[in-house]
Formats: sequence, structure tokens, C-alpha cells
Amino acid sequence: MTTQSMPRRGIRRAQPGLRWQRVSPGAGFWIVAAAFTSLMAFGTAPTPLWPLYAARDGFGSTTVTIAFAVMVVGAAGSLFFLGHLSDRLGRRRIIVPALIIALAAAGTLLAWPQLPGLIAGRLLTGVAIGLMASTATAYLADLHREQHPGAPGSRLPGMISTAANLGGLALGPLAAGILAQWAPDPLVTPYVVFGALLLVALALVLASPETVDRELQVQQRPAKFALRPGSAPAFAGAAAVGFCAFAVMGLFSSLGAIIIRGDLGITSHFIGGLAAFAVFALSATAQLALARLSVPRMLTAGAVTFPLGLALVAAAMYHPSLGLYLLGAAVSGAGAGLLFKGAITTTAAVAAPGSRAGVLAVYFVIAYLGMGAPSIILTVIDQAVSPKAAMIGFAVVLSAAAALAVRAATPVRRAG
Repeated sequence: MTTQSMPRRGIRRAQPGLRWQRVSPGAGFWIVAAAFTSLMAFGTAPTPLWPLYAARDGFGSTTVTIAFAVMVVGAAGSLFFLGHLSDRLGRRRIIVPALIIALAAAGTLLAWPQLPGLIAGRLLTGVAIGLMASTATAYLADLHREQHPGAPGSRLPGMISTAANLGGLALGPLAAGILAQWAPDPLVTPYVVFGALLLVALALVLASPETVDRELQVQQRPAKFALRPGSAPAFAGAAAVGFCAFAVMGLFSSLGAIIIRGDLGITSHFIGGLAAFAVFALSATAQLALARLSVPRMLTAGAVTFPLGLALVAAAMYHPSLGLYLLGAAVSGAGAGLLFKGAITTTAAVAAPGSRAGVLAVYFVIAYLGMGAPSIILTVIDQAVSPKAAMIGFAVVLSAAAALAVRAATPVRRAG
């Protein structure tokens, strides 16, 4: 139970002796959105830098994918073991440690530039993202309801959460690509810039009001993972859809710049970041533009768009064309975004009261596994067949899996 239905003074009583000047829930809403965006951007910042790491240290695409997947492991583990804690301990009390861990990750990447340091920094980044992802989504909803108690059905928290999550993922590689292309020290400057942003975000979040009554939650002990009665099939379908959507995002985040350099022959760091930006930006744009679609229609639209984009990417590898590749990335991102939005809307709807962050945490665990595992499998298959053939196989299998997941989830959603 949150303080969404409690008077504002209830929040202040839950913070005895705390002297930090609190801002209003409305201001806190935008502060949390900015912090969410900054951390997600930091998570994808290395995307255009992978070829630089590979060239400097002499490792191939498999090592790059593993280094990327370490972040996924950190995020999944953090979500699974800690993602539910904000339902009991409080939203801000989880987001503040997330930002501190992200700052530690930035410091590690700066101070220890070799491969072990890269892996350690990425692991810490994953832990921070895991703490942030489900907590910020729930925190934004809490803050909006606290500021606007008469508008409980508003779409704004979901829209801003989407924009912060996927918009941050989009801005990270674009900003890092620009800095790597035109600023000095391409493996240093991006982390300095993002570290500064995270430090500012931490200071601002400390001023945001808490929305969970800790004493009440300790008494009630909400379940880590609890669904509404009869909603398990809907959650299973949504989780499978999320896995497929994140698999595409993981492909472009881990191997996108490698494909551009190796298959298209383009060495620009900016272009390497631009492709990943196209995926995440179109993902967020599609969700926001089609936000009024019903969940079944949104899932269906995503399942149709999704394979079309992957087909264009495969075609761009056979007939090298940057324009075709970027178009395929954008279309793939739009389809994945619609799948993600439909799936997370279903997940939030089937969560039992008081267990929203815990249910979202499990959903994100499955989704983040999709971001890492398929990309690793793709690089392993690359060793046996050509990258082009591997991409076609990846596109076919993933598209079929997404269609089956949507088909399984949609009837259940309609029935609810």
C-alpha cells in the first residue's frame, strides 16, 4: 500500500527528523523522470564505443557481446533479488542507492580501462539499472497520484516512464557517439559527462518526497510477487513478449556498431551511435504516438512491424546500405516498442495491490534476459555460419517467437 490515498502530511510523518528540504510530488515526478533517463542513457553509452575497445584490446564480437551481457546479468540479478524492495522500503530509498552504484560504475570505467575493469563497471551498471527500472516506473505513478489524486487513470505516468526508459536508452549511444567522434579521449569523456549528470540527478532525487509509508509496509509485509487471481496466463504472455522486444534492443546495443563497421564498412563513431538511437527513439515514439490503441491492437501492430524491420536489416547486410540499415533499425525499434508497451501495460494491470514493483521486477528480469541471451547465441552461431545467415536465422526465430507470444497473450487480455 502506498500513500497515494493518504494526505500529504502522512508522507512527512513517515520521515521523522529528516531535514532535507522536500519538493512537491509534482516537482519530484519530473526529477525522477530525469534521473531515470540519465541512468538508462548511461547504460547504453558504450554502444558506439565497443569497436574502440575491440581495436584497442584485440578482442572480437563474442567478447563484446559478453561484456554487454554482463550488464544484463547485473540488471536481472538486481531486479530478481532487490526489485521488490521499494514496495516495502520506499521508492526513493531504492533509487538513491541505484544512482550511487551508477556513479561507482562510472568511476570504475574511468579508473580501470582494461577489460576486467570494463566488465566490473558494466556489472555495476546493470545492478543500478535493475534497481531503477521497476522502482522508477512505480515511483512516477505514485508521485503523479499524490499530486493529482482526482485523476487516478491518467496516462501521463506511463507515457513519461516510457519516454524516460526508452528515451534514455536512445540518448545514451547518440551522446556517446557524438563525444567519441568530436571530443578528446573517446573512452574517457563520455563517462565523465554521464558521471556528472548522475551526480546532479542524485542531489535532486534526495529532495523528492517518499511515497511509501515504511512503518505500514513493514507491518503488512507485501508479497514480493503477487498477481491478481486468474491473471497468470496474461503475465506469462506479457513476459514472453517483453523477452522478444528486448532481444532486438540487445542486438543493436551490443552488435549494432560492430555490424556497421564490419558489414557496412563505416567507421564513424557517430553513425555507430545513430543506429542504436534510431532503435530506441522510434521505440519510444511509436509507443507515444499510438498510446491510445488498445493493448491487443498494440501487440498485433508490434508483431507485424517487428519482423519487417529485421528483414530490412538482413537485406542491408547482403546489399550494404546505411540508409536501409537505419530504416530497418527504426522499424525494428518501433515494433519492439509497441510490443514492450503492450506487455508492460498488461503486467502493471495484473499485479496485485502492494506488489506492483515486485511484479514489474520479475517482468524486467525476463525482458533483460532477452536483451542478453539471444545476442550471445547469435555471436556463437556466427562462428559456424556467415554473419548474414546468422542474422536471417535470428530474424526468423525471433519473429516467430514474438508472434506466438502475442497470440498467447492477446485473447487473455481481451477477456480481462
